[in-house]
Amino acid sequence: MRNISYSNLKSEVPTWLQGILLRNGPGMHTIGDTTYNHWFDGLALLHSFTFKNGEVYYRSKYLQSDTYNCNIEANRIVVSEFGTMAYPDPCKNIFSKAFSYLSHTIPEFTDNCLINIMKTGDDFYATSETNFIRKINPQTLETLEKVDYSKYVAVNVATSHPHYDSAGNVLNMGTSIVDKGRTKYIMFKIPPSVPEKEKKKSCFKHLEVVCSIPSRSLLHPSYYHSFGITENYIIFVEQPFKLDIVKMATAYIRGVNWASCLSYHKEDKTWFHFVDKKTKKEVSTKFYSDAMVFFHHINAYEEDGHIIFDLIAYTDNSLYEMFYLKKLTEVFEENKLTSMPTCKRFVVPLQYNKDAEVGSNLVTLPSTATAVKEKDGSIYCQPEILCEGIELPRINYDYNGKTYKYVFATEVQWSPVPTKIVKLNTQTKEMLHWGENHCWPSEPIFVPSPDAREEDDGVVLTCVVVSDPKKAPFLLVLDAKTFRELGRAIIDVEMHLDLHGMFIPQKDLKTETECLPALYAITTLLRYFSLFCIPTLTVSLLLTVFYR
Repeated sequence: MRNISYSNLKSEVPTWLQGILLRNGPGMHTIGDTTYNHWFDGLALLHSFTFKNGEVYYRSKYLQSDTYNCNIEANRIVVSEFGTMAYPDPCKNIFSKAFSYLSHTIPEFTDNCLINIMKTGDDFYATSETNFIRKINPQTLETLEKVDYSKYVAVNVATSHPHYDSAGNVLNMGTSIVDKGRTKYIMFKIPPSVPEKEKKKSCFKHLEVVCSIPSRSLLHPSYYHSFGITENYIIFVEQPFKLDIVKMATAYIRGVNWASCLSYHKEDKTWFHFVDKKTKKEVSTKFYSDAMVFFHHINAYEEDGHIIFDLIAYTDNSLYEMFYLKKLTEVFEENKLTSMPTCKRFVVPLQYNKDAEVGSNLVTLPSTATAVKEKDGSIYCQPEILCEGIELPRINYDYNGKTYKYVFATEVQWSPVPTKIVKLNTQTKEMLHWGENHCWPSEPIFVPSPDAREEDDGVVLTCVVVSDPKKAPFLLVLDAKTFRELGRAIIDVEMHLDLHGMFIPQKDLKTETECLPALYAITTLLRYFSLFCIPTLTVSLLLTVFYR
């Protein structure tokens, strides 16, 4: 246990903030004398901030995946990631490995689940975009069993951004590649619990396929990182950022990474698919827009026969390219994004006059977004631009699939490294900002207050990495309504930029049967202080993290 430095100021952080902020992202990029090519390939590192009775406990731990253990045992990278192909793999016989690549369309993927955290019932999982997820203990960060989606549903890859309905079901999408001569996108549902008589069984055994959408191409399915939902519809955007299956199946033999099998077809269209949740059938009208690349849906809702959905889009795939480690070293010099992220709002009329003239705009809501009827009956959609230069968007999830107003995000401009936290009012397009020199904030997490009456009643949490070696990283707490700083917890250990995560309220955590064990992390208590009152005051709050 380390010594504690206390602030003598009363914290402005609300006492109702009880629970765990859990974050996930790449943490280790060099193993022995080998280094990953891409930042997204790094071994998963979990971070947690436990809020309890006005105090905070911090810990971090590498996900003990099969990939992690195999690499550490070999003291080099032996398991391939999306941007890094490993040769040879001593975890398996090299000849059987090569045979596997030749005899299967899709090779076996890594279980290095480094992107997000998913809640299923009372359990939590680290996720990525492969068919594997890893159960974790959010209180100790212990790695538990591995789950293979493909044992329960015919998918080869799946998103790391699931949705949750009011009944607690998890809704997610995955791609089934060349299964029985077809490639399709599959929406599936995982129940939060199992029947009493089957208590020993996994909820994944009760996984249900909600619907499937045929890919427009057998061997070139669309890449996607997220999808949207409204009260009655599932929204899937089939973008022309595509995976070449033939190239992927032969990547190991050809000596290239899987990322090289992704390509952007700027001459193609972006197709919008809307599936009715009740009938499980897709809307027959063909809706499309210009070519774009996007990763994150923000939110979607229905209004007067229209579906409105917001996402962040690019005109090319430079964002992914920028995170190759060789290019990241040049980020602050000459190597910049060639496409600024743009927050786009599409307004799609599901109910419209079928006798409308060709060339007429079918949108009847007050918006600059248009939906123009084409000669073949398809509808060409052009978005309204809400703002530019934001990424990693989050909302008050109580408003997911409903009319909403606020987006919390990072500001990125022409560099992929976030420099500020922003709050966007989608109705007025006004923005609030928080930022400091040399600070790189993570994805902002909104936590609603227990007695919230308005959409932005609550706090915003973000982990801030500091590029100035003389300053320490910190956890920042902002008032979500005003963006006034309520306090920060300064950490005297190295922190990494991460990707995604979630806040787990105390009521959603299983009761701990033992104290915070030193086996997994050594933590110290720290108290908040208000920089609003004395902005020049700096308090060193000591914490220790245990790495295994």
